[in-house]
Amino acid sequence: MDVLIREATLEDAPLIAHLTRACWQDKVAASSSGHQESLERVATDLQLGGGFILLVDEEPAGSVRWQPMEADSDTWEMLRMGILPAFRGTGLSQHLLEAVIHHAQTTGVEELRLGVRVDQPRLLDLYAAYHFEAAPELEYSHANPDEPAPHVMRRFLR
Repeated sequence: MDVLIREATLEDAPLIAHLTRACWQDKVAASSSGHQESLERVATDLQLGGGFILLVDEEPAGSVRWQPMEADSDTWEMLRMGILPAFRGTGLSQHLLEAVIHHAQTTGVEELRLGVRVDQPRLLDLYAAYHFEAAPELEYSHANPDEPAPHVMRRFLR
């Protein structure tokens, strides 16, 4: 299996929107806004922050995005990481996570944050293995107001 992570461009917005919807299907609660991911939302995320696409044998298999916090550009929030069902169970999400961490470190970012849906508690251990810690005092700025607030986790990079 040949795995490649590449930085996303604005031209990738339709692909990332499709990947997000496909990754969420049958995996994340139907109330999640990820099921209605739009090209416009992805393009905004890419313009404000960035993203990576994971390719397996040159086939898109997953993606992740990030945005700097509005009040603190040295802190990024990770958004919408997902792996297509056909590629799950092989640890590929770790490649995306490591790519964001490495990119943030080389860019001089001081902190990464992410939100874990309350109905996805198994992900807490994945992120904890990468030195993310629970931060219940923080709010996730991309939280869906129609759902329970996600668990916020953070990792300091310096």
